[in-house]
Amino acid sequence: MTIARIPWGETDDGPVELFTLTNAHGLIARVTTYGAILVELHVPDRTGVLGDVTLGFESLGDYARTPRYFGATVGRVGNRIADARFELAGRRHELFANHGRHHLHGGRSGWDRAIWIAEPDETPAGSSLLLRHRSPDGDEAYPGAVEATARYTLTDDDELAIVMTAETDQTTLVNMVHHSYFNLAAEAGGDVLGHELQLHADAFTPGMPPDGRVVPVAGTAFDFTRAKPIGRDHAAAGSPGGGAPAGYDSNWIVTGDPTAIRPIARLVEPRSGRVMTLRANQPGVQFYSGVFLDGTSRGKGRVHDLNGGLCLETQAFPNAINVPGWRDQVILEPGATYRHEMVFGFSTD
Repeated sequence: MTIARIPWGETDDGPVELFTLTNAHGLIARVTTYGAILVELHVPDRTGVLGDVTLGFESLGDYARTPRYFGATVGRVGNRIADARFELAGRRHELFANHGRHHLHGGRSGWDRAIWIAEPDETPAGSSLLLRHRSPDGDEAYPGAVEATARYTLTDDDELAIVMTAETDQTTLVNMVHHSYFNLAAEAGGDVLGHELQLHADAFTPGMPPDGRVVPVAGTAFDFTRAKPIGRDHAAAGSPGGGAPAGYDSNWIVTGDPTAIRPIARLVEPRSGRVMTLRANQPGVQFYSGVFLDGTSRGKGRVHDLNGGLCLETQAFPNAINVPGWRDQVILEPGATYRHEMVFGFSTD
């Protein structure tokens, strides 16, 4: 059995567990039932030395106290909903505004703060952990009860596959997002501005939150169609807003069939030689370069400084429910199943 299970503390909602998945090559993923959080992910550099390539904390208490969404499974709706309101089936819904006047990542107490029910499993693909969560009708002012799952599988092909699903008993919104912060330098630390990133996207949706505009990336700082260091055009990108310095926190429109598994991104850290690829079946990807990290938190031996980690969050478009042409991306009807698949692959150059 390559899945280990230990108690990992307790919150007001009950006890929390930590699971360790290991593959045939020694890669390690640690996942907790609190927030269905990916706590650690150890992958080798070009010399074979394993390193944890995710930001986070050592203890459950730090995750509970610090709302940075490190490694979390975010829901019911990840990213932003403008002015914390939407209309659905002729009814107006007012949400909690937890990001200025906007609603972010499920609100005051989203799925990243829930204790999920865990079912470890050995599958033909590799060690796997299925986590379940029930969100009741009216949770964070969303309509309908939702049964959600998040499955992590660490394969012997050195991939971490994440599958998120949801079903509802009333028409509602769902946009589940995985929110790991990556730094492929691992324990060597530093910022991610020297990481080289390629995004399979020819356009992006400006604004935080977006308002329906679509802008081609060609000739802009947002053009990652060919791999380039993240820091090359960082200043030219301007501030994404919210008082952040210059950098990236936007949604890119991924090329190809928006419902098909296809390449999303390739990330290289030149010093270690670590390479991470991402495939998924979502229409967009939020690339966030850590511009809101400010050094006020630390964990796993690192201070979380500006640009200390990056996120690649595959998703439906932010604020989709308030943009007529995008609404269908996030509406879930009874009898239908929301399914979000993403695969992180690891190798070296």
